[in-house]
Amino acid sequence: MRLLIIRSLGGQVAAATQIALKRGAKVAHAETGDIALQHLRSGGGAELVMMDVDADIGSFIASLAGERINVPVVACGIGTDPEAAADAIRAGAQEYVPLPPDPHLIAAVLEAVTEENHSLLFEDPAMSGVVALADQVAPSEASILITGESGTGKEMMAHYLHEKSKRSAKQFVSVNCAAIPENLLESELFGHEKGAFTGAVARRIGKFEEAHGGTLLLDEISEMDTRLQAKLLRAIQEREIERIGGSGPIKVDIRLIATSNRDLQDEVKKGTFREDLLFRLNVVNLRLPPLRERTHDIVLLARHFAEKYAEANGVAAKPLAEQTVRVLQGLDWPGNVRELENTIHRAVLLASGDEITPEAILTPDGQRSESAGGSTLAAGDGTALADSDDNGNTAGLVGRTVADVERDLIIDTLYHCLGNRTHAANILGISIRTLRNKLKQYADDGVRVPMPGEATRANA
Repeated sequence: MRLLIIRSLGGQVAAATQIALKRGAKVAHAETGDIALQHLRSGGGAELVMMDVDADIGSFIASLAGERINVPVVACGIGTDPEAAADAIRAGAQEYVPLPPDPHLIAAVLEAVTEENHSLLFEDPAMSGVVALADQVAPSEASILITGESGTGKEMMAHYLHEKSKRSAKQFVSVNCAAIPENLLESELFGHEKGAFTGAVARRIGKFEEAHGGTLLLDEISEMDTRLQAKLLRAIQEREIERIGGSGPIKVDIRLIATSNRDLQDEVKKGTFREDLLFRLNVVNLRLPPLRERTHDIVLLARHFAEKYAEANGVAAKPLAEQTVRVLQGLDWPGNVRELENTIHRAVLLASGDEITPEAILTPDGQRSESAGGSTLAAGDGTALADSDDNGNTAGLVGRTVADVERDLIIDTLYHCLGNRTHAANILGISIRTLRNKLKQYADDGVRVPMPGEATRANA
């Protein structure tokens, strides 16, 4: 990933930079927001901006929106100032990170905001066959379409292809077509000239030009509007693009990878996806199997995540109990590897004995899965009814509503994360937007919501 740090951050920028570099990030610095904007306009690019909390974050984010530059911003500050952190988040920052930076917190923010993790772990034959095909086609220049359900690791596979390709020393640029509003996506891809629209105060280089010589990933391409699909088709065919408001074509040299969690043949029949574009993209198709089709990998991945999050949270690593292994293998995993990762992260925090037992395998709202022993049902009035196990571990949930259990789990997780919204959302397995909406609802209901830096309810 590419990280852009704005201002000196009181001399702590070196520590933040070193942590980011160890995570594989490429780091650029800018002393002011204006210099940072020029860097982004000129094709320097960034997947994440870290900005001094004392800077005018609101104006910087407004400038990004006005110029159609889509990049998340994280505020940073010396020590913990809850009021400054809250102001930064209200101004549009996605998170606040206190400095000096904690390595685990920085790692969590980088991973949660950019969802970047490129390790491929597998042993199941269903996955081995896909990786073998990927190894075979990676050195080619062919466009590749990666398909699969959400959470199967499509973006991770795209990074794998790039690293195995002849372009590995060049830039890997990713665009999430589902996350960028339709009216901004064209500028994001192709760039614009000064004066092309209101707010276009300077020329801006798009992702096609940014990725010149390297690889461009169009993530969830099925979400792209059909009008823009026509312009994309021309760019792929002619290997040239035209900026919005531009006067002529610009040659680009890229290797294109696209992903989709939908069946694009069905989308073609519905008229929401162009058939000629599908032919251009689908030179080679890599279909990533869902976790339920690669059951041999469930335990391998679960043990990896257990070790990873024990280290990340500074707790002793615990093995999976044999009963827990059977529980994990018996679940359907509709969210696939991402759901498994979040489930094990929660289990690491909740496990109380020498092993991770089935009692620690919970859904995001605090309920135990039926496969974990005992059943959880919702009564018609919204009251949670739970069968307790022999030790009575779910007895405390009897008579409580699902909403109350969910609220307490979210608030407690937020305290555990020192009020860090992004880290908490990652643990809970929900999006940062969902978390913010729930926290606003709780605050409106008079519930005390922890601010950044708060570690316990006693400090509330």
